[in-house]
Amino acid sequence: MTGGYRPGWLNNAVAWTTALYLILPITIILPVSLTDQRFLSLPYEGLSLQHYGRLLTSEAWTGAIWQSLWIAVASTLIAVVFGTLCAIGCWRLSRRSTDLVRALMLLPLIIPSVVYAVGLYRSYAKLDLLDRFVGVTIAHGVTGIPYVVITVSTALAAFDPRLEAAARGMGASLSQTLRWVILPRIAPGIVSGAIFAFIHSWDELVIVLFIASRRVFTLPRKIWDGINENLDPAMAAVAVLLVGMTVLLLLLDLALRRKREA
Repeated sequence: MTGGYRPGWLNNAVAWTTALYLILPITIILPVSLTDQRFLSLPYEGLSLQHYGRLLTSEAWTGAIWQSLWIAVASTLIAVVFGTLCAIGCWRLSRRSTDLVRALMLLPLIIPSVVYAVGLYRSYAKLDLLDRFVGVTIAHGVTGIPYVVITVSTALAAFDPRLEAAARGMGASLSQTLRWVILPRIAPGIVSGAIFAFIHSWDELVIVLFIASRRVFTLPRKIWDGINENLDPAMAAVAVLLVGMTVLLLLLDLALRRKREA
């Protein structure tokens, strides 16, 4: 550009405007969670932590938190194991058919959640998995696999295949090569996929609405029912918890990426 004109400030302005547009509606839940009123509103006379205290004393809220945590952990393990194996298998075969397999693994991200949830409902009704901990865990694990496949495939793209050939040439078996050579090199990609799979399960609502009712009550489901039944300010406190957990995990993933790049 001539005349010393730099369009960088315009790009920065658009980027910051977009970020503020996305973030500001979320930040409103923080003062609402500190309200001194018994309904959803901004603080009137002063700030109060009473609604956070209710999360620790209410059996319904603590039960929902623990159920969401256990489901997220179990589904993340499922997603990491199957997603990692799928990515490694496609990487080693490197055929046209593997591109189709990768595309199929991304279907849970492409298909609308409502459509996928309806299909799960019909299948789970026949398998007697409706409103069961195992059923919700499997559903979240399957829908979390694409995140692991993407991050692990990205890590494998930077993996030097000569390292595998050298290990096999020195007499290492396939399982030994996988444990000692491949997995340590792609560990950051596996951890990143696990973080995103956990966040997905921690925040997921649509599937739970279809396949769970009374026995399985995750945190997003509890918030949804609270909105329909009453406008309890404790929901804002729970929303802060959900957002805080998600932000911390994203910051952890960012730190791992920077460490890997360094």
